[in-house]
Order: sequence, then structure tokens, then C-alpha cells
Amino acid sequence: MKREQFIELPRITDRRGTLSFIEAGNQIPFSIASVCWKYGSQYNDCDIYKARDKVIVALSGSFTFLLDNGKDERRCILNNPAQALYIPSIMSCRLEGFSANSIYLVISSASSPAGLPGETEKNQLKTFSVEDCTLIKFPLIQNSAENIPFDIKRIFYIYDIPPKQTRGMHAHKYCHEVLVATSGSFQVELDDGTSKKNIVLDRPDHGLYIPPGIWATETEYSSGTVCLALASDVYDAENYIHTYSEFKKYRQHEN
Repeated sequence: MKREQFIELPRITDRRGTLSFIEAGNQIPFSIASVCWKYGSQYNDCDIYKARDKVIVALSGSFTFLLDNGKDERRCILNNPAQALYIPSIMSCRLEGFSANSIYLVISSASSPAGLPGETEKNQLKTFSVEDCTLIKFPLIQNSAENIPFDIKRIFYIYDIPPKQTRGMHAHKYCHEVLVATSGSFQVELDDGTSKKNIVLDRPDHGLYIPPGIWATETEYSSGTVCLALASDVYDAENYIHTYSEFKKYRQHEN
């Protein structure tokens, strides 16, 4: 892509809320080098990534961006979590206006072209426990996804979550994830088949690392919560364990 354009993202809605996702090499034409989430009143210099292609999504609220390719300027408004704005590296980008309590996601490219999802974790499985589920501290100013133990291939986020809903209730065979409460709060119940652990996520500068083989359930969502998830693999139905009885067998190596 040589110029800016809007990208329509999947929007999956049911009684538990709405989920949208974006994957390297699918909705966006590059490998993901960095991901960060920013607040309109906190940080408004998008040109920190001016040497790279980038995709911006309004997770909540609305934003006006001024784009400049050196010849002309264009204003773009982002106010839909299921729509992303692609900005090539040749264009500068500046935030001009934002609504109250607004959050936007910036996904920037690597220097190399997009590749296929890695197979490393599928071929190097190990047994994880709930003790491996740890909190990761992110830089507070930029809220960038640093210090996570995998390359990001898929990003999804859940929003418009009604009260008293429960999500998750599955495990992954090989996919690693980090969950972040970019706004609001929720509780994550972790289970490795032997031990259990509960963690509350209520800060945008902390993420919860969940390795493969952990049964995770998200509950107690507060009003206005946006749950951001960073994953090591693109979607693969074969990766999911959907029933607890199947999970118990998997942990006992009976599958």
C-alpha cells in the first residue's frame, strides 16, 4: 500500500460483548514490530514511528489525525473499533483532536516484509503451570508491549461488554497470550488442571502473560472495560480446547 486507507476489521458480537481482531499478513500487510496503546490526553506524537508503516485503531472515543505526505494534508477521523487506519511510512501523522476518555492502538511494522506465522511454539511445547502466568510491567508513558516472551502475530480486543458476563473459558494448545485492561477492570481465573490462581487486571501499564495449556476465564468486567489481547499466533481452530473435560485430558496427556 502506498497511501493511507481505512481497513474494515471483523466485528463479532454476541450477548457477551463485541470482539474485533487484526492479524499480521491478513488485515495488515506487514509483520508487527511494536504495539502500544495511548490516551488522547497522555501522548499525541504519532511520528515516533514515522520511519515505519503503521495501523491505528480507536479502541474507545474518537480521534482526528492530520496526515501529510509532503505535498498535501488530509484529516482522518477514527471513532469505530472495527475500523483501522493504515498510514504508510512516507506520511507524517499528528493527532489534532480527541474525545474524553479516548484510547487508540498503534501497530507499527518491522523492517522486513510480512512472513508466515511462526511454528516455534508448536514444535517446542512444554508444560506450563499457573505459576508461569505472570504480570508484565509496560513503560507507563507509551504503554508499549515490551518484555513479552513472543512475537505478536494477532491482536484482538473486546469491548461493549454487558454487566455480569463471562468470557474465555478455554485453553490454547500452543498459543501464548498477554491480556491488558486498557480501560476498566476484570478478573482472570487461571487453572492448570492442578492449581488455580486469580488475578485482577485494572491498570493499562500491566499485562497478564498466559502460556499454552492454561484454562483461563475472564469475569467481573467493570463498565466501559476494553480488554486487549496480544497473541503469538493467528487464529487456528485446532489450537483451542473448548471443554473443561477435554482440557483435563489434555493436561494428563491422554488426548
